[in-house]
Order: sequence, then C-alpha cells, then structure tokens
Amino acid sequence: MSEVKQDKFFMSEEIINNPEEQAAQVENQVENVVEAANEAVEVAAEAVENVAEAPAEEPKAPRPRKMREFENAYGSLENFDWNKIDTEESRYSADEKARLEDLYTKSFKSIDENAVIMGKVVSINSREVVVNIGFKSDGVINASELRYNPDLKIGDEIEVYVESQEDANGQLQLSHKRALILKSWQRVNEAYDNQEVITGYVKGKTKGGLIVDIFGIEAFLPGSQIDVKPIRDYDVYVDKTMEFKVVKINHEYKNVVVSHKALIEAELEAQKDEIISKLEKGQIIEGTVKNIVSYGAFVDLGGVDGLIHITDLSWGRITNPEEVVQLDQKINVVILGFDEGKKRIALGLKQLTPHPWDKLDPNLKVGDKVKGKVVVVNDYGAFVEIIPGVEGLIHVSEMSWSQHLRTAKYFYKEGDEVEAVILTLNREERKMSLGVKQLKPDPWIDILTKYPVGSKHTAIVRNFTNFGIFVELEEGVDGLIHISDLSWSKKIKHPSEFTKTDAEIEVVVLEVDIENRRLSLGHKQLEENPWDVYETIFTVGSVHQGTITSINDKGAVVALPYNIEGFAFNRNLLKEDKSTAKAGEVLDFMVVDFSKEAKKIHLSHTKTWQMTKEDEERMKEESARKQAKEIAKVNESNVEKATLGDLDVLQSLKENLEKEENN
Repeated sequence: MSEVKQDKFFMSEEIINNPEEQAAQVENQVENVVEAANEAVEVAAEAVENVAEAPAEEPKAPRPRKMREFENAYGSLENFDWNKIDTEESRYSADEKARLEDLYTKSFKSIDENAVIMGKVVSINSREVVVNIGFKSDGVINASELRYNPDLKIGDEIEVYVESQEDANGQLQLSHKRALILKSWQRVNEAYDNQEVITGYVKGKTKGGLIVDIFGIEAFLPGSQIDVKPIRDYDVYVDKTMEFKVVKINHEYKNVVVSHKALIEAELEAQKDEIISKLEKGQIIEGTVKNIVSYGAFVDLGGVDGLIHITDLSWGRITNPEEVVQLDQKINVVILGFDEGKKRIALGLKQLTPHPWDKLDPNLKVGDKVKGKVVVVNDYGAFVEIIPGVEGLIHVSEMSWSQHLRTAKYFYKEGDEVEAVILTLNREERKMSLGVKQLKPDPWIDILTKYPVGSKHTAIVRNFTNFGIFVELEEGVDGLIHISDLSWSKKIKHPSEFTKTDAEIEVVVLEVDIENRRLSLGHKQLEENPWDVYETIFTVGSVHQGTITSINDKGAVVALPYNIEGFAFNRNLLKEDKSTAKAGEVLDFMVVDFSKEAKKIHLSHTKTWQMTKEDEERMKEESARKQAKEIAKVNESNVEKATLGDLDVLQSLKENLEKEENN
C-alpha cells in the first residue's frame, strides 16, 4: 500500500481501543477519500478539455497535487477500480471493517422531539449549561433550571427533554425542568397503577388539607385522608416526610390526590377483625372518646370504633352529648351489640348504672300527686321528670278541662315546675301518664245547676265557623251560638260580621247535652221576636215610605221604618212617569207579601199608583180593623212588656198607636 493510502487508513492501537476516537477517525478518512476522488474527477475532466483545445506542440500542464497523490496511491484515474478501496487495497479484513462501520454508526444518535433522554454536561456558566446528547449539535439549558443542584459539574449526566431539534437559529432546544416534570408524572401514574407506597414531603397546609411534594409535583392531601381519626390541627404535619398512596389523578387539570389514611386502613381492618372476634354482648371495656356528634359519641376501643347513641349516654334527657362526655376522655362502656359484617359496635354508658325506675318510690300509685320539671314540650303534650331518668307524660287533653283546641306549648315551657296527678303507672314497661286538670273539679259535674236552660250568661268568643260562634263560659265549659240565633232581623253571611275573637257576648242557654259536654246557646233570644209586632204593622196592602238602598239583577232592597228591610222585584219598581226607581230614591211602597217564618217582606211601588178606589176602601177597612184589634190587645194586657219598652222600634210603634187611637 502507498504512503498516501497508509496515511489515510492508518489507526494506532490507542485509537482502536477508544470507540469514540475510532469512529471519528473513520469518518475523517472517508471524507478525505471522497474529497480526493471528487477533486481527481474534476482535475481529469479539466485536463482532457485542455488537451483537446491546446496545440500538439505545447507541453502538458503540471498535474495537481491531489491528482498526483491519488495516482500514486491508486494508479491512473482511467484504469482505477473503485471497488479496490473497500476490498483488495484495504488493509482491514471484512470483520474488522464491519466492526468499524458499526462503531461509526453508533456514534450518531437518532433523537425524537418531546422525548426524555440522558445528556452529558460539557460546559457551565452563570447563564446556561451546555449539554451533549450525541446529536449533531449540543443543546443549551437555562442555568436557573439546575439551580437546585449547586454541585453540578462538567461530565455529570442529567435528564433533558427535547423540545425542538432546531429552533429558528438551528439550535437544539432542551429543558431539564420539563424532563423532571414529565418523568414525575410518569412516576406518579406508575405509583397509581401499581398502588405503590411513595414518600412525600408536606410543604404546607391549605383549605381542607395539606400540600405534599411527590417527585417534584404538588399533590393534595385532604384532611379526611390524613388519619383514620379526625385531625383538628394540621400544623403538626407541616415540614414532615410521610408515606402516601396516590388515590386520584385528574389528567385534564394535572391534579393529584394522595392519602396517608389508606396505608393504615388495611392494618386497622385486621385489628378490627381481631378485636370484634373477642367482643361479647354485655362486656365492659375501656375506650377513649374520639369524636362527638349531635346524635352521640364515637369511642376508640383500641383500633376499632363504637358509637354511644345520645339516648344511651344518660338515663335522663340530654340535648348535647358534651353534657356527659368530653373529647379524649377515657371511659368504661358496655357492649350493647355489634355487626361483624359492617364492623359496627353499639355501646352504652348509662347501662353501667342502675335504672332510675328501680329507685322510684314503691308506694307511689295511681291518683297520687307528684311534682317535677318539664324537660320536653311537644304539640301533643309535655314530659315531666319526676326524678332523674323517670318521666311522665301530660297529654294536652289532660292539661285543662277546656274543649278549646290548644297545643301543650300554650300551657308549659321547658324548665317549668309542675304538680300533677298520676293517671297510669306501669313499672314493668316503665311508663307513666300524668294529669293536671284533675287538680280542679270537673265543671260539668253540676252543669245543670250552674247553667240551666233559659239562664243568661256572659261568654268569651273563641273562634268562628261558617255555621256559628264557639264561646267559652268558663274553663272547660264551651258552647255554640248558631248563626241563625245571632239576630232576629239582620241577615248575617258569616259570624265574623257580628263580633270578633276574644270579645264578650251575652248568651242564653238553649239546650244542655251532658253526655257530649255541649251547650247550645243563643244571642237573639235575649230580646223578644220583633216579627210578632212587624206582622201587625206591615200588613198586606199597607203602604210605607222606604228608601232604596241597593239594586241587583232581580230587584231592589228597600229600607223600611223600624230598621227592617223589604225587597221589591224589578216589575214593581215602575213609577207613574213610566221610569224605573233608582238607588237612593225615597218612595212609597205597598206590602204585597209578608212571611214571619221566612222573615221576608215583598214590596211594590207600582201598586201605590195603580190602585183602584175599591182597593183603597178595602185597605182602609183592613187597617182600621187591625188598629182596633191592637187597641183591644193592649187594653186586655194592661201591662206593657219590659222587652217592648227596651226596643226603640216597639216603643215608637206604641206611641203611633196611641196617637191614632186619640185621633
């Protein structure tokens, strides 16, 4: 082999033992060979062209150096066999050459964007770090991304994220921070998929829990996932390293939720199974009050929790469990029952003391009087505590003899001291009913003596119905005034038009129903029925002056003397000038119909001007006959009834009759 050929392909033993240097040397040799070949081709082509154009007698131009080197190494260009470079003329065997080509190929890396790979630090300054990843150019990373590693030095390997193979300036773009984040997310997902236990650092607290650093990612630790028991102070966990399990990942919002409680639950389940297997109903065991809620208290029995319901804390009534137990208090409890499947344990505290009913005076019996304090008031009654843990119920119906509907809250409130009579007493079922109204005599015992039929009384209006008014004569004695017994003359649509609640009203006893404890009362019966007198005044055919007060579709309502009303149909409102009477007009009206039973008077204005002489004579005779009859009636009695004198209407009637008699 020529000197040039030996220079091109010679490799020292030192280079052969260094793969990287060996690959670089091979690359340089190939480049030199290709460059020499290309240059020789160009020179040869140029020489041929020059020979063809130059005169025959001119001497040949000197050959270029590269051409001479090439010919010395490989022979003339025209007869050169290019395959000799790789075969015959090569000083390396096929195996050696294959090995060198493999080393050369491996010296270049094929990298993908958005991938995390390892790189070697080749340069460091205050602003940036240069990293070699085996690509055609080195990448640059901002020094701030490696600030956490002050001991970083040239030659160290770090993870980098390939953001772009070339930016606008042809520079390879790398990021160490994104590599860490991407790797951290991969690590978090692996931990979640494999239910792996990981270690994290509690950085601080936030609303509802703690912030934990795992693999460089901030995760949320809810307060309920810190421990199996409620945690009241989160500060004690800050700046601590703890073990966790990843329980939830939100890839969209890049949120991670971890739990420390999950690590100890498995162990606690095993402890629970062991503890529950040793429990027996009625067993007394010591525990610690772990949590207090409105309905009871949870007690830690050494790895398993039990509940003392509020009704099992004390024999007496309590409104808040803190009246009996406090947090972290050690207490003895009794096992009332447990469910091995659901891991539920029912505990009792009051069961450790004797039942208060066992302390109740054995001599107490029905009919005895007792005193106590009202502890609970409901609509239907009040519970009275006789001694702590022993209560009796006073039903609302036993609070008063009154039949007027009320709730127990009308009579009592919590804390009131009351005296009552024992109505029922069942020591086996531990139930007692009490009564208060029994301390007073029953007003219905001598009801006929106090309220005989026809007697007059003053009552209090309690409430209304569509058919009447309920009144109270005294506590326990109620009565009803029917709407038809309110007034003789007024038409009342609803009792509320006549009076109001809590007002006093005069009544007359009409009927007494002892069996059903009911009184039928009346108000209009305090006066005589004026319709007996009206019957003698408003006779059929008599004419009276009246005022039209209102008009409806059927006719007009007419106000007559003595505060009584009549009704005239439309056909009877025609006046003599052929017009129709209107509201407010004062006209003469003739009585065409009178009904004392229905309390109705039908009138006609038209009849007053359509009457014949015969009608007038007949009416005069009838009027005279009625006047004579009335005078005879007065003379026979010789005594004026007091009720007639009480009524303005009847007094006026009396005076009119006397004047007519004198005339």
